[in-house]
Amino acid sequence: MSASNPDHRPLVEGPRDPEHDPAAAYALEPEYVARLTARVLATTGETKEVRSPLDGAPLAHVPQSSDADVEEAFRRARIAQEKWARVPVKERQRMLLRLHDLIFERQEEILDLIVLETGKARKHAFDEPLHIALTARYYGRTAAKHLASERRPGVVPGATRIDVNHVPKGVVGIISPWNYPFTLSLCDGLAALAAGNAVVAKPDAQTMLTALLGAELVEQAGFPADLWTVVAGPGSKIGTSIIDRADYICFTGSTATGKIIGKQCAERLIGSSLELGGKNAMLVLADADIERAAEGATRAVFSNTGQLCVSIERLYVADAIYDRFVERFVARTQAMTLGATLAWENDMGSLISQDQLDTAIAHVEDAVAKGARVLAGGKARPDLGPYFFEPTILEAVTPEMTCFGTETFGPVVSVYRVTSDEEALARANDGEYGLNASIYSRDTARARRLAARVKAGTVNINEAFAATFASLDAPMGGFRESGTGRRQGAEGLLRYTETQSVATQRFLRFGPMFGMSDEAYAKTMTLSLRFMKAVGRA
Repeated sequence: MSASNPDHRPLVEGPRDPEHDPAAAYALEPEYVARLTARVLATTGETKEVRSPLDGAPLAHVPQSSDADVEEAFRRARIAQEKWARVPVKERQRMLLRLHDLIFERQEEILDLIVLETGKARKHAFDEPLHIALTARYYGRTAAKHLASERRPGVVPGATRIDVNHVPKGVVGIISPWNYPFTLSLCDGLAALAAGNAVVAKPDAQTMLTALLGAELVEQAGFPADLWTVVAGPGSKIGTSIIDRADYICFTGSTATGKIIGKQCAERLIGSSLELGGKNAMLVLADADIERAAEGATRAVFSNTGQLCVSIERLYVADAIYDRFVERFVARTQAMTLGATLAWENDMGSLISQDQLDTAIAHVEDAVAKGARVLAGGKARPDLGPYFFEPTILEAVTPEMTCFGTETFGPVVSVYRVTSDEEALARANDGEYGLNASIYSRDTARARRLAARVKAGTVNINEAFAATFASLDAPMGGFRESGTGRRQGAEGLLRYTETQSVATQRFLRFGPMFGMSDEAYAKTMTLSLRFMKAVGRA
């Protein structure tokens, strides 16, 4: 790596010696930070500090955007989008496949930045470039097929031709969260670009650098300037400004905020997709492979320190295997390694903020005070970093406890003994959420039948969450208060298009012909419709 090639300079000065500089074990090179933050469209002169959860040290000061900056972002985006919509889909696909390659070329850099901004374990950070590479490859191979005009039957065979077109909506606003800053700042926007739209993105303030690196890679893959513009600032300030100007909104975040955004979009009669909260359940049936289920539960609960919208927070285990399962689950949880490093050895990293830590502490303390038992973990670990909390398993959780039905979004799970599949299903479907679920059973056909009755947008059998999320042809989204709309698959692309029907009429017109009276025309049409029903015409 050399200074003559700044894209591949090391991100990190150090690590510094924590003994002499305990508040700054890691730091980013100033030139690198300046290059990334220059991508924010901001003229206010104001900045917001970004600090690493690993050690609390400052990483960057990110410029903040104003309402006028958002307006300018949309002005530029609309100009760029008009040209982009005329670019052949095959050319868009080539850029997506180039992005796929760039991600793997810059993978270590991406992982460093994700870990520094989120505090997550490196192995969990790896999920992000992996998912974006899969997304870029999927739409890089399938966009033309999904967007192709479709021929549909016309009302008069041979005389009426119907073509259904998929027309880009225009400029899409992407409001993305902090928990998966590379994945969620890019995956929805890539589908929007593939469909012929432009993007104005507002990533979360805590993880701006990772999102800005993603924007840089999009440009380097060949996508035109101004097609992907990044603004920065609090949602309460510029989020509304984005919604007021966008042709479609994609939001990932809390259910409370999603409801507000949904109302704002409805007032403008624009579409939205909202991937929101969850209190996801895993069902471990009596015939499950106990070791496999315990391993899956460990990943399901503690990946990304539980800060994952599809993570499991409720475990319903068949009475026949409950004790053996819990023994293995507790053992695996207690064996996990925690740490604040950029290296691969950690099984779990830090929570991202004091707010997340306070929530985890409050949920556990409330549960214990009301009679729950801690089987593993249960404590903050300030010796490791400012926001570390142990992977925690609770037993005897009851409805009056906060964590029973409220999303913790941290490394805390409740385990419950159930006496039948029907009880497990009923308890899994309890509540208002419905994002993800998991079922462990050796009888996969039986598990699939049960899955069809689970009120969740995705259900994984003998896996925690990765099987559906990594299968890009499978749409992903929530039921009930876990959201509306779908990402991934054809659905994730076509949400960014308007459906247009074009009818070409030949020979006959829809009205009396050849001197026919209106009454005779009506009789002729009636006979024709009866004939078409008789021959099986739709």
